[in-house]
Amino acid sequence: MKLAFEKFKDRIDMCDWSSPSDIMKSFRTADTITCIGKPFTRIVFNIGGNKYRMICGYKFGKNRVVLYIRFIGTHEAYDNINPCEVNMF
Repeated sequence: MKLAFEKFKDRIDMCDWSSPSDIMKSFRTADTITCIGKPFTRIVFNIGGNKYRMICGYKFGKNRVVLYIRFIGTHEAYDNINPCEVNMF
């Protein structure tokens, strides 16, 4: 698991995003989730060949993007949560 997340971090460190579509271009297996009735959208990253999932909120600033991690777990654990409600941290 550690190696999968290290590879993800190495990859994300090289990204330069200015919009959510840039995230999707960098991580083609990622999915956006529109949370009905909520003022935010979340993104789900597939990590380690889809063995793990990470749900993040995001905010674009002038010079950078901030990802707010809301969930990290196995694909099986992801299937048992609501991605718009989860905040394990």
